[in-house]
Amino acid sequence: EHLFNLKFPPQELNRNSKKCDKEEKAEKPPLKKAIQKGNMEVARIHAPPAIRQKNQAINFLRMSARVPPVAARVQTAVTMGKVTPPMAGVVKSMDATLKSMNLAPISALMDKFEHQFETLDVQTQQMEDTMSTPPTLTTPQNQVDMLLQEMADEAGLDLNMELPQGQTGSVGTSVASAEQDDLSQRLARLPPQV
Repeated sequence: EHLFNLKFPPQELNRNSKKCDKEEKAEKPPLKKAIQKGNMEVARIHAPPAIRQKNQAINFLRMSARVPPVAARVQTAVTMGKVTPPMAGVVKSMDATLKSMNLAPISALMDKFEHQFETLDVQTQQMEDTMSTPPTLTTPQNQVDMLLQEMADEAGLDLNMELPQGQTGSVGTSVASAEQDDLSQRLARLPPQV
């Protein structure tokens, strides 16, 4: 309410300042006539009211300029008064929450979650590796080699020429051994089950 009432004084003070300006101007013509006639006593009588009105107009303008900053400070105080109690409530709630939070169990739970996630990742990778293993590994290698040679003969190709050197008859074996080594390394990195 007081803040609302502070909006009106600057307007009132500006009106009073303009009124004083008019009264100052009204005092000047008699003063000027008295000086022109050489009547200095009458001029001295009209001079003080003109000066007083001029000073009063300036004072009203000064006061008018001071009211808005005061109103702004009051507005800030009112706003802070409204915001402070909810902030105090939030701070108390945060204190209670922080006191009730025990970081050791939360940290242990997060560590266990990460461990289980890593285990799941390794098991998933192992399943993917198992599923992607070529079915020829379950067949005896000599039968695979014989079939490859037979097909190469029918196509009129020399199987030794088509395969890179050192790989004849051992294509499936080298792939299987590489996958087996990779799986062994992953299992070795797993932490022991609790």
